[in-house]
Amino acid sequence: MSDGPVTSLIQAPGPSASPSAPQPAPVPVLEMRGVSVRWGSNTVLDGVDLRLEPGERLAVVGPSGAGKSTILRVLAGLMLPTTGELRIHGVPQTYLRLDQRHPPDVRLVFQNPALLASLSVQENVGFLLYRHSRIPEREIRERVSRALEAVGLYGVEDLLPGELSGGMQKRVSFARALIEDPSQPAGLQPLLLFDEPTAGLDPVACTRIEDLMVRATEVAGGASVVVSHVMSTILRSAERVVLLYDGLLRWRGSVEDFQVSDNAYVEQFRTGSLEGPMQPAEL
Repeated sequence: MSDGPVTSLIQAPGPSASPSAPQPAPVPVLEMRGVSVRWGSNTVLDGVDLRLEPGERLAVVGPSGAGKSTILRVLAGLMLPTTGELRIHGVPQTYLRLDQRHPPDVRLVFQNPALLASLSVQENVGFLLYRHSRIPEREIRERVSRALEAVGLYGVEDLLPGELSGGMQKRVSFARALIEDPSQPAGLQPLLLFDEPTAGLDPVACTRIEDLMVRATEVAGGASVVVSHVMSTILRSAERVVLLYDGLLRWRGSVEDFQVSDNAYVEQFRTGSLEGPMQPAEL
């Protein structure tokens, strides 16, 4: 006789005893299908296919001028592909973000904090709530305080950005990305985009920002894409990596595979060698 619980041996009569129907696969948070971007005769992206599943953290890497920032601008709705299709939560994106009445929940964290200097930290972090909701002031302050606490800031709500250090300003920009847009439909994961968030930072500051990226994605309940060429950022903040060079995706795989791959592009990127298929844009 089975060692399992007695209830496991009881079968209900009728159709309910039959195996349940398979559940449909989740809709990707984003999907790029054959996306190309051209400026005159210059091809910046060439037939890029990219897919991000719910909860995933993806790093887009490559040397300067490879097209990484262009991918980020397309995902953020700041520019449209010349050809191909971008879908976010299964919905084709055929208009720029500013031209959409109900744009998708895409939250861009810039390399620089991009805070509004004339607004307090409270107003910067809670900007969407003040603009798009009828939430009482007290609740907005509570939400903003929770977002600031999540990035390790306390009691700075009434300060202006100019009264904060550069590192604190960057953390405020992460807190802003945690605020849920009340105009968005429930149940869809936000897409967080990080643009070279650790460029120019010392190793200790990099570690703090990398940890914040992972935490921000988890707290927001979203999926993320980081554009970076900093190895520690790639290894600490992402689960999957794609390498872009000359507008083409040259490699894709897990972070673990990225560290040991013998792909010529990956090896050259990891080692920083001048020998290999990638050449610096300035040479």
